[in-house]
Amino acid sequence: MKTKKALCIMSGGMDSTLVAYIMRSRGYEIVALHFNYGQRTVTKELSCFRAICEDLGASEKYEIDLDFFKTIGASALTDHSIDIPTGGIEAGVPITYVPFRNGIFLSIATAIAEKEGCSVIAIGVVEEDSSGYPDCREAFIETFQNAANLGTKETTTITIEMPLVHLQKSQIVDESLRLGAPLHLTWSCYQSEEMACGVCDSCRLRLRGFERAGAVDPIDYV
Repeated sequence: MKTKKALCIMSGGMDSTLVAYIMRSRGYEIVALHFNYGQRTVTKELSCFRAICEDLGASEKYEIDLDFFKTIGASALTDHSIDIPTGGIEAGVPITYVPFRNGIFLSIATAIAEKEGCSVIAIGVVEEDSSGYPDCREAFIETFQNAANLGTKETTTITIEMPLVHLQKSQIVDESLRLGAPLHLTWSCYQSEEMACGVCDSCRLRLRGFERAGAVDPIDYV
């Protein structure tokens, strides 16, 4: 029987890590994909990705550099002249949004998935309980899937899985603990590579998720 393969886009964060472990639990061989795009915590995220891949037993691993995001700027994650917000989660699209990042990630992922013979691309987008990024919406991912299949070989059929899209962070914590995903190896902080700041949007969402799940976050905070 031919091995079924899933290409998992993995940031080194909690959400994408859980997605990879979900796909493994479904019997997929994991091809792991990570992007270095000039984000403030690029070194930490890469080290987390590598450690998670070792724990996961990924069959293949891709690390792609996308320096042009720093040239584009317009996001506090890639432009150091823009401060990371620390005042709490606000409505609307935050300044940490990187323009069309997931669209670009998925385009590259499609090329690698076709080359590797992956029937699935898995991505950890969360629409229900997130920072409000437009490229994390279910409708966008579904539309992109149609475009990806139109733009690849007739023998290529790719499904984009987003198993967390309707989950709350507390549910993501619960499912991570159930599957034994290595949360201690993950990183969510937008601005620090040593100890998580605890006050950026990403840290606040993560901490709130653990609190509501009645669990303790295993990483260190300032």
